[in-house]
Amino acid sequence: MKRIILSFFLLCFSFIASSQTFQKPSKDVRNSSDSGSQTDLRNRSLDSTSTKAGTQKVGKIDQYLIISHANDTTFVDTTLNIRKDYKFNYRRKDNFNYISSSNMGQSYNTLSYNFKSERLMPDLGARAKMLNYKEIEDVYYYHVPTPFTELFYKTGFEQGQVANGLFTVNTSEEFNFSIGYQGLRSLGNYQNFIASSGHFTFSTNYKTKNGRYVAKAHFVAQNINNEENGGLTDDEVAYFESGDPEFLDRGVFDLNFQDADNTLKGKRFHLDHRYYIVKPKDSTSSHNLNLTHLMTFEDKYFQFNQSSRNTYFGSSFKTSNLSDRATIENFHNQVQLNYANRILGHLQFNTSWDNYNYGYDQIVILGGQRIVNRLKGNIIAVGGKYYNRIGDFDITGDAGLNVSGDFSGNYITGTAAYAFNDDLRVSASINHNAKQPNYNFLLFQSDYLNYNWQTNFSSEKTQQLSFKIASNKIANIDVDYSTISDYAYFKKDGNGGVKPFQNSATITYLRVKLDKEIKFGHFALANTIMYQNVQDENAVFNVPEFITRNTLYYSNEFFKKALYLQTGFTFNYFSEYNMNAYDPLLGEFYVQNDTKIGNFPRLDFFIDAKIQTARIYFMCEHLNSSFTGYKFYSAPNYPYRDFAIRFGVEWNFFL
Repeated sequence: MKRIILSFFLLCFSFIASSQTFQKPSKDVRNSSDSGSQTDLRNRSLDSTSTKAGTQKVGKIDQYLIISHANDTTFVDTTLNIRKDYKFNYRRKDNFNYISSSNMGQSYNTLSYNFKSERLMPDLGARAKMLNYKEIEDVYYYHVPTPFTELFYKTGFEQGQVANGLFTVNTSEEFNFSIGYQGLRSLGNYQNFIASSGHFTFSTNYKTKNGRYVAKAHFVAQNINNEENGGLTDDEVAYFESGDPEFLDRGVFDLNFQDADNTLKGKRFHLDHRYYIVKPKDSTSSHNLNLTHLMTFEDKYFQFNQSSRNTYFGSSFKTSNLSDRATIENFHNQVQLNYANRILGHLQFNTSWDNYNYGYDQIVILGGQRIVNRLKGNIIAVGGKYYNRIGDFDITGDAGLNVSGDFSGNYITGTAAYAFNDDLRVSASINHNAKQPNYNFLLFQSDYLNYNWQTNFSSEKTQQLSFKIASNKIANIDVDYSTISDYAYFKKDGNGGVKPFQNSATITYLRVKLDKEIKFGHFALANTIMYQNVQDENAVFNVPEFITRNTLYYSNEFFKKALYLQTGFTFNYFSEYNMNAYDPLLGEFYVQNDTKIGNFPRLDFFIDAKIQTARIYFMCEHLNSSFTGYKFYSAPNYPYRDFAIRFGVEWNFFL
């Protein structure tokens, strides 16, 4: 611990010393998606650095553009604020709605669900692993005046780390490419619980000099591998909760098995290109007509391996070298006709074609039932979108419908928003969605007898009404009310296996979330509080009633403003409830109503520092683990992490 603390401060001071040889920027820039405690200025130049060849000019920070799949554009954010601290993790996203396992890169249990959906097709499944999988919306495109690099590093548990590198450059005003890789390996504190993953990303965007043709494309290859141990045996749970010093070494516990692992692996190519038949006259003009084509080919699989049969999953066809592998290939094409003018707004008509091929390499006959090996076919869908600003109102609509194929599906979304002023904005939205459950609900095969099924489930149907107030001065308040019909879920069937079921009753689900930061001088209190209420007569959808995260911290500038520092404590808590259990063979969480988990506080201490374009993070996670009781879990029989000291850095380079 002393060495970690010492290295943290040595690194801080080395940055401070080196910063004296460069011209310090007068102000920082804040990305529009993060709120922080620093005063920001959008239009300022980055440093001009001296080189042997002379002085190299670097562009303004707001010229380093980050473009999403939906063409929302922000710019590189080198600031430090409390939101950055929340996102400094393996996923690089805020984990307020989730609780992670004891090791980095393993599964996340969900504490709160958002049932708004505009999907028409089922997905592979293995949802416990999918939070670590980069989807289309997780890939970004860039436009930069000079080469830009971002580095990310964070220590793991016992041995290991996660590291991420990104490089992007514009070879001309019209063409940009980026290449990135994220690698993780973490040993963890329990036997047979190593997590390792690799994510390679290449993205590019291009436009012709006259701006009529614009294209974005990316390629992603991902491999997420987790050793699995089934959690503590039931007998070992009492020893864990006792706090006996003999069991503080987590490697001594007996686990349900130590010879299994699962892998989620996938490759995806995505192309989004358009041609302007009528091009906008300038950046302020909305009048245009364009034809857009989206094409995505994705191939992924989820595989579970175990060296020898284990009664944890029941009986099996084989006694050794058990292996289950489900694959999905999906080829998606969509053609859009987009028209916009100042009066009518923005109109889109689209048609889509999906070719899917999901399944296994063999047919299973079990108990007289023939379980096919493949679900494959073609789906044709039509849809449309609309956006317009009428006075101070923003009106948005989106709809889609499967018109041909074996999978029915439809959705419709409508949103109205009104901005009272620069600080206060309110919006209301309605969403309806109906689509088939994921493929692993419909068809699954395994070397374990209990894990073989073919179902004929109905479409899951959800409706959501939501309301939002966004204001830094008042608060950010989100309220949504959802109804869920024909809800598909997994649950143990009494024969030692987990099976798919579909709920016959309608579930109602209310969420109220408040987000507010209170500042007093150099101190601040950031609060995120959520209340949830579920009406479910069959008790198949369980969430905690309350979730809260509260951060009290101090922030200030030091060494003639060469160092910005924020330090404080973060308190996390959720109320006790029947938390979903984890099944490593499926890579899914399943419903259980026997064990209540929650009502344990988690207190983290952090010191974050910023020197020029580097952000340094030092954290003591779950500081209270040894003195508030050892009843902390991320799923039944899966303990949450103990007290740990971790260190990391984010660093941007503008060449």
